[in-house]
Amino acid sequence: MKRYNKMKDWKKATYLLVGFATMIMVGCRREFLDVDPQGQQPNEQFWQNEDDATKAVNAMYAKLRSWENVAFAAIAVESMGSDDAEKGSSPDDAAFHNKYDNFTHTSTEGQTLDFWKGQYQNINFANQILDNVPAINMDATLKNRYLAEAKFVRAYSYFRLVRAFGGVPLRLSVPADASEYNIPRSSAEEVYAAIEQDLTEAAAVLPQTYGPADVGRATKGAAKALHAKVAMYQQKWPLVLSLTNEVMAMGYDLFPDYEKLFRVENENSVESIFEIQAKYVAGNCDISNSQYSEVQGVRGSTGGGWGFNVPTQDLANFYETDDPRRDATIIFRGETTPQGDAIPLAGDNPRYNQKSYVPFSQYPGECASGSEQNIRVIRFAEVLLMNAEAANEIGGPANVTQALSSLNRVRQRARGSLPATVLPDITTTDQAQLRQAIWRERRAELAMEFDRFFDVIRQGRGFEVFEDLGFVEGKNELMPIPQNEIDISAGVLTQNPGY
Repeated sequence: MKRYNKMKDWKKATYLLVGFATMIMVGCRREFLDVDPQGQQPNEQFWQNEDDATKAVNAMYAKLRSWENVAFAAIAVESMGSDDAEKGSSPDDAAFHNKYDNFTHTSTEGQTLDFWKGQYQNINFANQILDNVPAINMDATLKNRYLAEAKFVRAYSYFRLVRAFGGVPLRLSVPADASEYNIPRSSAEEVYAAIEQDLTEAAAVLPQTYGPADVGRATKGAAKALHAKVAMYQQKWPLVLSLTNEVMAMGYDLFPDYEKLFRVENENSVESIFEIQAKYVAGNCDISNSQYSEVQGVRGSTGGGWGFNVPTQDLANFYETDDPRRDATIIFRGETTPQGDAIPLAGDNPRYNQKSYVPFSQYPGECASGSEQNIRVIRFAEVLLMNAEAANEIGGPANVTQALSSLNRVRQRARGSLPATVLPDITTTDQAQLRQAIWRERRAELAMEFDRFFDVIRQGRGFEVFEDLGFVEGKNELMPIPQNEIDISAGVLTQNPGY
């Protein structure tokens, strides 16, 4: 298994933005992401002008598609523990994933450490921008936007950390010297407060849309939608409702075809609120480095993928009768995909993640297969479901009506032109019943998008839902703090309960 752009621990980095300092332009709509990893510019020669600021911000975005952010570590920490996904691949390949699947992982597992490092590398990129760009003499509007983009990325990375580990070290600037490296964990409440402040400040500055060359950057809608999600994890229902109402008025909509929504040609669609951008550049595997699709792709000579993070039979059985999202989420062995790829009847895995699927004809002749596939982080459908959940939790006739409207809008898109008896509208006004319906809809709509485990945990149902998988109440709600980080800290960092 080849890994691209594995970066050193941010604490030990001696060069600014190692691996991403030089830009190349190829004249496509995502040109701001085409970052050549060969240039390495020492810190004392950087941060001189607007071009340096642009390189730094573009490098920050490029890091989001790195191995630590979208491949094995993300699968292990954010997907394996749920009832939607299991290891996949052949039994002896990367067997450590089984430990995440059955909750026997420990604080020394390498994927947990990779995930931790990946998020702090993102944060380090953002902090360098926030510390250094203010002093650059450049266009003031662009400067403020770059700072807002850095705050969004920092908030996104801290959100991934806090929901996985609880309280973590909260670093909001680059350490001045080695004496500032070793800081203790902040509380989860303090981390959430910092995230919310970053997102509030980012939303106040970020534009609602960009021109074609900048599609994929964080927008005002992305900051508000992520803020709503962060607030949902804290059960701040009035804030969730307010923020989602604002996003719903910004012109987003549901893409009409659920299956086609996840294909490369429909990236950054009307439904997209934030996607991690990925692209294939012929002859440059350092830029074409996203392995999100490759590690989950159909395994074997035909598919070219590794076959990890596959849908479970439990997920396949979960969908309502004739729900089109079942076949749009799961590739079944022996089927022919809508794009004409015949999946062999024989193979290691009976199912694969269709949302990460790239048609075989679109594989490049080099680099990671499926390297063009964006990662959908926040979709408008989730904003509608957050709106429905918040309105129902607040209660009252008007809010229940709104909850039903937002919920059924998602179901109606999924149903498409099928008869109304398929995915019929939800009509109950009972708060408990409607809550269950919304939770079920989140699973059906967002399956295999790395949210299911955390949804169940925030709902307080971890033991109820995951008991048969080996879940231990009072322990497995959180991941262990990587033992390597505790050792480096000489005990300043403390471990989560049960580990």
